Amino acid sequence: MSGKSIKVDMIPSVFTLGNLFFGFLAILWTMNGEYKMAAGFILFSVLMDSMDGKVARKLSVSSDFGKELDSLCDVVSFGVAPAVLTYKVLLAAHMGFWGMLLAAAFAMCGAVRLARFNILNITTHFLGVPITFAGGFMALLILFHKSLPWVIFPVALAVLAFLMVSTIKVPKLGK
Repeated sequence: MSGKSIKVDMIPSVFTLGNLFFGFLAILWTMNGEYKMAAGFILFSVLMDSMDGKVARKLSVSSDFGKELDSLCDVVSFGVAPAVLTYKVLLAAHMGFWGMLLAAAFAMCGAVRLARFNILNITTHFLGVPITFAGGFMALLILFHKSLPWVIFPVALAVLAFLMVSTIKVPKLGK
């Protein structure tokens, strides 16, 4: 083969962009009313997000570029996608404008959480609940939305939004 080979330091970014790809698909599937598939795509984003950092550390190619790219992708996959999905599935019908504001607050708190994470460089713990957990948890809840009371969803969004920007210390697992 005469094509150029991928550089080793680019491999983690492939997983990071996979995260974004699945987050983007989640938004598209939400727009098409395929809510379980959209939730599944968010969960695939969780898988991709868990792999990019592990691969970067294993290959010793961690970089500031990778950290920034990861945060940009995470805000889509775990902030915007679950917020839009939750709004479309439940909040629009039950809360209207207020549901839209709550969903937007969730996405915005996720963005703030990621920006704070990028400048603090804390290695022993997370400050606030990671957006990956918050978005993944909302996707899991959506998978069971028909068997749960609708009020759980705005409460979960509000609590998780607060926890993302809180100063609670969350241990880093699996490092």
